[in-house]
Amino acid sequence: MQPEFLKQTIMAKKFLLVFGLFMATMVCSASITPVDFQTGYVNPNDAKTTHRPKSPMRPPVVYIEDYTLSFVADHPDYELTILDEDGNVVYMTMVESAQTEVILPSVLSGDYYVELVMGNWLFTGLIEL
Repeated sequence: MQPEFLKQTIMAKKFLLVFGLFMATMVCSASITPVDFQTGYVNPNDAKTTHRPKSPMRPPVVYIEDYTLSFVADHPDYELTILDEDGNVVYMTMVESAQTEVILPSVLSGDYYVELVMGNWLFTGLIEL
């Protein structure tokens, strides 16, 4: 006969093993992908006449999972535009600083360009829906 604490230890180890396998399956099946942004200007002529920062502008941190764009908390306001491969606007909205998610229309399918505008800064990335 095993002592009671030994039985509890074995059960705790079994639980941790099953929980670990469950979490590994969830992480592997998740399709959360960071969006890689290129940084530019909306109007390059305005950028030449205004003060340039000493360090380059850091692109926003945005992730995509299915049709949901996730933003880090406490980001600046952005104008979000989704363009098809021909450059046609298929979706446009404002992303307020308190917003952490934007759900894109589920009718979209394929590769799209994502543009985030903040003042004269333009961040462009590519997503697949």
